[in-house]
Amino acid sequence: MKTLALLGLVPGLLLTHAAASQPSAARQPKPGTAVVRAGNPVVSGWYADPEATIFGKQYWIYPTYSAPYKEQVLLDAFSSPDLVHWTKHPRILDTADVKWARRAMWAPAVVKKGGKYFLFFGANDVHEGEVGGIGVAVADRPEGPFKDYLGQPLIGNIHNGAQPIDQFVFQDKDGQYYMIYGGWSHCNITRLKPDFTGFLPFPDGSTYKEITPQNYVEGPIMFRRQGKYYFMWSEGGWTGPDYAVAYAVADSPLGPFQRVGKILQQDPAVATGAGHHSVVQVPGTDEWYIIYHRRPLGETDQNHRVTCIERMYFDQQGRIQPVKITQEGVATRRLP
Repeated sequence: MKTLALLGLVPGLLLTHAAASQPSAARQPKPGTAVVRAGNPVVSGWYADPEATIFGKQYWIYPTYSAPYKEQVLLDAFSSPDLVHWTKHPRILDTADVKWARRAMWAPAVVKKGGKYFLFFGANDVHEGEVGGIGVAVADRPEGPFKDYLGQPLIGNIHNGAQPIDQFVFQDKDGQYYMIYGGWSHCNITRLKPDFTGFLPFPDGSTYKEITPQNYVEGPIMFRRQGKYYFMWSEGGWTGPDYAVAYAVADSPLGPFQRVGKILQQDPAVATGAGHHSVVQVPGTDEWYIIYHRRPLGETDQNHRVTCIERMYFDQQGRIQPVKITQEGVATRRLP
């Protein structure tokens, strides 16, 4: 279940950033043993908008295939036992399997439910009056192959000004699945039906509630830690160096969410355009990782985006600490 290991995230940092950066005695490498690191980017190729999750003893990344616009007709996935060694699973879904989709397959989100894997995706870069939006595909395995679940978009219209893209699905502590989504600087939250075929109204009768925080642009995610709901998103322009990740905290998945600040952004010595991320928690621990895309230095092609991983820490007050983007990446971490 994605969001209780990504929450908790998939179905959660530590004292201070300095203290948290020191591995426990149980995890200290033996003297003279080299620490194996993944290096960034963690996988070869142009990939963006990475969705990270855990299924069993494997980490998974489901990204956007960041090819030229008209070639964005497929999705690949990657799995790893340790965050360092990754296996590519090519073409887990493409437009041939979704009769209403023709291009712009973006930002997948994947959850496991009832022995099935459900992949939510955006398609067609839809505008008002066009066919497209957020769809659902289903498979028996996390590597697919995935097939269209509904035969039509789950969300095909514009609600509250939010383009139906960049969907994220998580399960709350009461078992309810929520979807948060939205481009064009608007973000909605909805309650999914248990079979993922549609939505349940909120008690006030509404279906799409806007929860847009200050400076929101796109790429929302949400997770729960120590009773608080952390809402994260991307802001700035996705083609520019100012692309970044910010967050807010609330007592409810419905907010209200007041922006706290940026925690991930460019480093002119490393890379630019760092954003559109997800996070994953090692089950049973307070160890967190942030998986994001960035643009290599000197790159002018807007599609040249690569997927990277860093550690993510919290302070004693529960604030997310600024993430330093690196070339080295993270050390080996097998799942318990």
